[in-house]
Amino acid sequence: MSMSDPIADMLTRVRNAMQRQHPTVSMPHSSIKEAIAQVLQEEGYIDGYEVLPEQPRSVLQIDLKYVGGRRERRSVIAGLERISRPGRRVYVAKDEIPWVLSGMGTAVLTTSKGIMTGQKARQLGVGGELICKVW
Repeated sequence: MSMSDPIADMLTRVRNAMQRQHPTVSMPHSSIKEAIAQVLQEEGYIDGYEVLPEQPRSVLQIDLKYVGGRRERRSVIAGLERISRPGRRVYVAKDEIPWVLSGMGTAVLTTSKGIMTGQKARQLGVGGELICKVW
């Protein structure tokens, strides 16, 4: 079955797994999903990720991160929002990169220098396509 928006599928799988407090979530692997997982790990939203070479297609497995005790356990990620979609691409210039929750969240962009956070894109002085917001 073909997917029209694999990035939205990735974010939805992560969101659903967090609601059910699963320790890991698996999805079909692609290089852009792996790059987004790398950004989420660098920013501290997930514990880690791993690419499992299974047949016929490799799988991306993300280890979710939680805080709190057994009863008060909650996910580090409070929200995920897909911004740019296949039907409506959203591009931003270097001075138009949005601040997510006044700097408490992270905007993920794909630029000519790769996939990075909004803060890093501002430092490098590049704009790009706004993939999603995480807080």
